[in-house]
Amino acid sequence: MTYQVEVCIDNLESLHFAIAGGASRIELCSSLALGGLTPSLGFMQQAGKISTIPVYAMIRPRQGDFLYSEEEIETMLLDIDAAAHAGLQGVVFGTLTAKGDIDMQQASRLAKRAQQHNLAMTFHRAVDQCRDFTQAIEQVAELGCERILTSGLATNAEQGITVLKQMVELANGRFAIMAGAGVTPANAEKIATMTGVTQLHLSGKTTRASGMELVAEQAKMGNQDLDDFIVPITSTQTIAQVVKTLSALG
Repeated sequence: MTYQVEVCIDNLESLHFAIAGGASRIELCSSLALGGLTPSLGFMQQAGKISTIPVYAMIRPRQGDFLYSEEEIETMLLDIDAAAHAGLQGVVFGTLTAKGDIDMQQASRLAKRAQQHNLAMTFHRAVDQCRDFTQAIEQVAELGCERILTSGLATNAEQGITVLKQMVELANGRFAIMAGAGVTPANAEKIATMTGVTQLHLSGKTTRASGMELVAEQAKMGNQDLDDFIVPITSTQTIAQVVKTLSALG
């Protein structure tokens, strides 16, 4: 059995740490604290130059739900173009109707644009907000995606083990089910063995102190609860532990 470990990152420092830990693939985002948004063009281009493993760009224009306007879909199409021009290997997207089904009209447009650029596609955790995940599985197959990122409709992948197992069975080898949300070295083996997934997704997030000598704590750059002088980064050790655990299973 061959396992893959995808690492989601939102800065270039973490790209190096994820690769050093043995990541199989990168999900490139901005704002991981918001669940991951579309990375900037510059970030995509730099990652495309630096990375020695495949990089997939998150295509999500804002935080919140996955009910998108026409203007937002047009933005997403342009972002897919940008990912291709940056030399990335794939894109990650999802779009829903107000009733909680995959919006196949919108998703098909995004998929067609990606396919025009020969970009691979992941359908993201919008599937965890779907009304009927069994229907969603068939729609993702129709779109031509190579995987679904999902927590099994739960708060985290460990809690979603039962549904993840069902998803693997329903996908039936047509595409991969990738378990994500709350994956750690402590539960990676349990999730993999109990569900049959061969791909796991995590951030492996830790932090480091700022290198600033002047610490101007009185001027907050955003959320008042966040420390602007603590930098979130990927832990090479955490990624390496998950990779080692899965390698032992294989």
